[in-house]
Amino acid sequence: MKKPLAILLSLTLIACVRADQLIGEVSTAFILIGANHKVIVEAYDDPKVNGVACYVSRAKTGGVMGTIGLAEDKSEASIACRQVGPISFTAKTIEQQEEMFNERISAVFKKLRVVRMVDRKRNVLVYLTYSDRLIDGSPQNSVTAVPLGTVALPTVK
Repeated sequence: MKKPLAILLSLTLIACVRADQLIGEVSTAFILIGANHKVIVEAYDDPKVNGVACYVSRAKTGGVMGTIGLAEDKSEASIACRQVGPISFTAKTIEQQEEMFNERISAVFKKLRVVRMVDRKRNVLVYLTYSDRLIDGSPQNSVTAVPLGTVALPTVK
């Protein structure tokens, strides 16, 4: 009995650890036992581009399983990235396409991902959010772009 409980607690803690900031949430459905279903909005700073933040909204499953971190959230998400300060790069090179962050949206098999892409021709950073699953991902996605204006891109690999 102790071993399954320890595994359940470990999975719950893993599902709760994130490097983001919860901006807000709204309930979408009342659940009698456990948390309500919600849409949450979280902020993520681009770790390699100072002055750019991404805001991701996504479904958060409630109920008993959602409360303990074992529910699988839906694959629907939306993203908006904006310049929030002076833009500068933390390195002399940047990847043409690179995963900015990922976050579990189920206990084990599903992740929400944000990928940064570089549009050199237009001097723009493009951010894509989507979810994947160990076996089968979802084609639902959202994209946004941040123009760099007069800020020069570093070397793109």
